[in-house]
Amino acid sequence: MKKFGRFICLIGILILVLAATAAWAQPGMGPGGGQGRGGGAGDPYSRMYNPQTVETLTGEVVSVDKLTPAKRNSYGVHFTLKTEKDTIPVHLGPSWYMEKQAVTIAQGDKVEVTGSRITYEGQPTIIAGEVNKGGQVLKLRDAAGIPVWTGQGQR
Repeated sequence: MKKFGRFICLIGILILVLAATAAWAQPGMGPGGGQGRGGGAGDPYSRMYNPQTVETLTGEVVSVDKLTPAKRNSYGVHFTLKTEKDTIPVHLGPSWYMEKQAVTIAQGDKVEVTGSRITYEGQPTIIAGEVNKGGQVLKLRDAAGIPVWTGQGQR
């Protein structure tokens, strides 16, 4: 009978571990997962960042918008940048991370953006690695494109 009790206990622990793992993998759960644009390093969106396509653009912020992608619980923040040559969307990061930053981006700001040029929903887009606004730098991703909020989660 003692062995049967231990067996049931082990089964219970296994079920809890599997349930926790499944919950961790769901959008909106885990470190930075699903919280708007670019959850974590393993998030499919984050893998779109390509260090080979990094460029620096300078221009004026035309608008700042919230973007709620499919299968996400929260929204991401992006802005539209007007340069001398064109107008392009710039994806920043999840709202919960952006709201904690000292550097804020607003319509009319003059900024310098360094990031990866990708095609998102059929149009050229920049996934920002960092944004420089008047000497203040908003760091969003490392050189490999890994979001700085990875592992922070929504706290």
